Amino acid sequence: MDHMDNYNYWLSDPCFDETTKAELRAISGDENEIKERFYRDLEFGTAGLRGIIGAGTNRMNVYTVRKATQGLANYILKQNGADRGVAISYDCRNFSPEFADTAALCLNANGIKAYVFDALRPTPELSFAVRHLGCIAGINITASHNPAEYNGYKVYWEDGAQITPPHDTGIMAEVNAVTDFAAMKTMDKEEAAQKGLYNVIGKDVDDAYISELKKQIKRPDLIEKYAGEIKVVYTPLHGTGNMPVQRILRETGFTNVYVVPEQEKPDGNFPTVSYPNPEADEAFELGLRLAEQVGADIVLATDPDADRLGVRVRDSEGKYHTLTGNMSGCLLGEYTLARIKEGKGLPDDGALIKTIVTTNMADAIAEAYGVRLIECLTGFKYIGQQILGFEKSGKGTYLFGFEESYGCLIGTYARDKDAVIAVTELCEAACYYRSRGMNMWDAMVEMYEKYGYYRDEVESFTMSGIEGLERISNIMQDLRNSHLGEIGGYKVLSSRDYQEGTITDTASGEIRPSGLPKSNVLYYDLEDRAWVCVRPSGTEPKIKFYYGVKAESPEMAETRLKELGKAMRKIAGIV
Repeated sequence: MDHMDNYNYWLSDPCFDETTKAELRAISGDENEIKERFYRDLEFGTAGLRGIIGAGTNRMNVYTVRKATQGLANYILKQNGADRGVAISYDCRNFSPEFADTAALCLNANGIKAYVFDALRPTPELSFAVRHLGCIAGINITASHNPAEYNGYKVYWEDGAQITPPHDTGIMAEVNAVTDFAAMKTMDKEEAAQKGLYNVIGKDVDDAYISELKKQIKRPDLIEKYAGEIKVVYTPLHGTGNMPVQRILRETGFTNVYVVPEQEKPDGNFPTVSYPNPEADEAFELGLRLAEQVGADIVLATDPDADRLGVRVRDSEGKYHTLTGNMSGCLLGEYTLARIKEGKGLPDDGALIKTIVTTNMADAIAEAYGVRLIECLTGFKYIGQQILGFEKSGKGTYLFGFEESYGCLIGTYARDKDAVIAVTELCEAACYYRSRGMNMWDAMVEMYEKYGYYRDEVESFTMSGIEGLERISNIMQDLRNSHLGEIGGYKVLSSRDYQEGTITDTASGEIRPSGLPKSNVLYYDLEDRAWVCVRPSGTEPKIKFYYGVKAESPEMAETRLKELGKAMRKIAGIV
């Protein structure tokens, strides 16, 4: 069927409710809007769904959620996992509770138990709950840091990480095989509860999760001595982080915590920001205003599902500095390695794990501490996959993992990035550096002096709609055909095409396997530890450019970074 056939089917078939039909009747005659909603099915990717909320096959609604869940249910039944059940969480976004129940009741109608949180919870707690409850899978209703009109649906497997091969392709195949909306199963919620299929979870899982966070603390003695001197401003950006962040800081001894009042309560409309992203400056406007009033040492912001953390730190002159995800990740990574080393000592098989678009400063840190540096594809699920590999093989000890997009994990209680533990560790680190007469900006500068001034950047270019997808595809193909030997004055040492699974040495022409799963990503290793990476976003209609440099001074690093970015935009035809 074409988009108009799909549109008319949704208007006429009795399986769709009247509210949905009324929304669709309201766009009658708007050919472009109808096409955008119905020209395709909302794609179930390697982690699930993400899209604009609304009626249509290319939108997030109870029907597309039920379709995805029916496919997941079919896969679980083939894995004989019905009795183990599925943990389900949701965030603050509009329709998140409804989508969570839609998923649960579809599973229940297929004879699969569901364990649904009694209220919104952060993503990392869902990851923890899957393993804690012994579930076969997990579902998290969230669109992370996307604008308010979005929602999403992430799938986790029994190891607590988002799905990876072979389960991702297996589930995708089952979802794609579901074509009849009328045949997708559901049942009455009260009946499901009476049959023991629909189960509500809450405080017991919360307590177990918080207990695991406390186990990650390295120097409780320093917290006891200096926590009272550290002032923290925190904003959950209307999301899920407020309760767990306040709880862990309170229970570990941090008493000077100021929550931004305008952003404390959950609200899926995100009224104080246009984009609830802790990477964005606007996310910190209210927090920095409060920080100036109270003299805060640290300003922290978690995204709506509390898996990513943005950071601002104050220097000795009272100026606040932005720590990018690369900067805060390196700061926390080195702090973690250093405290393990001075405590029980670093294991011989210890590993620091990063994604391929993460700063090369991580490589320098791993080298300095004599631990293995492992690179993964973009997406924290691949870091989780490495942890699972360590467990299965009995070889390798996870020490720390992070990605440039403001996410890290300390410990292995979860298998996804966790902003709640990042907050905890960052505040602990502040106590450590206070014991040395330093603030957190001093700590960052100390790292730069030790390893060199690394500067990294990511630029996202939105290209919406059918035309946007075509343009993104053309940019990637043109780059593949260009065989670049130089970018911005830097020689290309090697080119990695993860779509082809190859790494090509520029000088010799030698080609070797990349060793990572296939993905539509191009990466250029440049001289002087510089680099460039280009990839389409897996969750948004964007193409992303990542790049980084190293220099002997911050000024030189900034200059080189700007020149490299300008050169890459020109090569790709984006000005």
